[in-house]
This record gives sequence, structure tokens and C-alpha cells, in this order.
Amino acid sequence: MQISKNSAVEFHYTLSEGTEQVESSTNEAPLTYIHGSEGMLPGLEKALEGKQAGEKFSVTLEPSESYGERVDDLIQRIPLKHLQGDVKVWKPGMTAMVSSNQGRHQVTIVKVGRFNADCDLNHPFAGKTLTFDVEIISVREATSEEVSHGHLHAEGGCGHSH
Repeated sequence: MQISKNSAVEFHYTLSEGTEQVESSTNEAPLTYIHGSEGMLPGLEKALEGKQAGEKFSVTLEPSESYGERVDDLIQRIPLKHLQGDVKVWKPGMTAMVSSNQGRHQVTIVKVGRFNADCDLNHPFAGKTLTFDVEIISVREATSEEVSHGHLHAEGGCGHSH
């Protein structure tokens, strides 16, 4: 089955910038997404279109097709209690998740005070040309419930509350 709109896709990836490996899913569960539901980087989704389970490929994305260009001075002061991560003490250079009206964002901590942290709202990979080495694990038709929720459900239904 080829990947097309509303395909439920599982894949492993290794992400590199130049010769440096930045991230990999190979020691964890594969990444899952529904094709065409805007849950995936545009350039990566384009490269996955039409592929099948078992295929391996590599794609290099310019910033415009992945995380966008860096925006200078995109610094925001965020109360420490809003930073999400498994960290007791926040330090500059760490990344944290922050939930806002626009959803969850990854931010990089620039400076930490007693109650607030100055955070760089640029995605850590903004402005970088990235190479994804991808191995497609499985492709199936997403259920109508998954399509309406915009993500895959593990065995036994949707694991988190809405």
C-alpha cells in the first residue's frame, strides 16, 4: 500500500545536520502520523508520498521545508512553572516544551531567573538544512476516528483525554 492522504504511517528516522547526527528514533518506538493531516514537516511529508512499507530513503530539507528560518530576537520571558520537561533545575541551552493557545512548542532556554526564564521561541532546528534518513515500517488506512482526531490511536483506543 502506498502512502497517500489519510494513510496511517509508522517510520523510523535519523536526523542529521551536515555530518552530525542530531536525533534518531531507532532505539525508540517508530514515529507515527496521518498523511495529509498537517502533523508532519511539509518537505518530509512530500518525500513520504507514494512510498511503501519497507522502503528506505534519504531527503535533505531546506529550512523553508522544515522548521523555517531563525528569527532574531524571538525571546520571550516565560514563568518557570509553564516550562514542561523532566528537569528539576533549568539551565541555559536546555530545551523545554511550552503549551500555548497555538499548541505545544519547543523553546530553548537562554537565561534563568528565580521565577521566569528568557526563552528563544525559535525551534532548535530553525535555519538549519536537515537530512532525514527514513525507513518506513508500516502503512495502513487510518480509521475515520483517527482522521477526525488527526493522530493515530494505539491498540485499545485513544490513550489521552481530550
